[in-house]
Amino acid sequence: MSVSAENLRDQQRVIWDSFAAGWKKWDAEVLGWQGPFGDAVLDDARLGPDFAVLDVAAGTGEPGLTAASLVPRGTVALTDISAGMLHVAEEKAAAARLGNVSFTVCAAVDLPFPDASFDAVLCRFGFLYFPDLRAALARMVRTARPGARISAAVWGRAAQNPWATLVLGSLAQHAGLMPPPVWMPGVFRCSAPGFLPALFREAGLADVTERSVSADLIHESPESYWQFMTDIATTVCLGLAQADPEAQSLIRSDVFQMLGRYEHEGAIRLRSTATIVSGTRP
Repeated sequence: MSVSAENLRDQQRVIWDSFAAGWKKWDAEVLGWQGPFGDAVLDDARLGPDFAVLDVAAGTGEPGLTAASLVPRGTVALTDISAGMLHVAEEKAAAARLGNVSFTVCAAVDLPFPDASFDAVLCRFGFLYFPDLRAALARMVRTARPGARISAAVWGRAAQNPWATLVLGSLAQHAGLMPPPVWMPGVFRCSAPGFLPALFREAGLADVTERSVSADLIHESPESYWQFMTDIATTVCLGLAQADPEAQSLIRSDVFQMLGRYEHEGAIRLRSTATIVSGTRP
């Protein structure tokens, strides 16, 4: 890993640790919203009751904690670069009395597991943030047993995800926050159709599949949506921090006005679309 990638990884660790409290606060809402994407990742993983499962970039625990209930005679190893985020996952596992789950703080390129240790490898939205996509995927493949499925979710195209573009577009307009280069970590880094499947095939995986899954992010009011995004969305918070007070006020007003277009049956409903990509280690 290059020095720049190491620096980026260190920055990410600090950022995600600082957002752990926000993710804990909104855990129920995140579970309801992103549950369909995690379920799709698990479906494509084709879990068996005695599987050893690895969840990379597990954050506050999903889909790994759900996987733990699906492998009652197996085990699930959760990893994440952020100790703060993973601590939330530990608390949730303890509350659910899941005894077949372990937790390891590490980057995706530093997975401390022997070769061919797992029957399935999961990664929901982790690929968006890995400094080196190929290196991270190579480590996942190394830990997978022959026949194991590696299953991942990434966000689809920007036009399919107004939950994010509503704020990001306003940040670009009023604060000059532009999308990162395609080779840098970011929400829509892997959104191009065929992008992640090509990486999977390049890594030697077979039977690679790609499909889209959509769900709605639902909030009762613009205020609730705004608080949610400013508590958990790292890009939004960092962008707002760079804006002056006048720009911050314009951004908030702009977003609230646009949210009116998405009100339906007394709630704000914002479409969210993810791409689910899976492959088998030969």
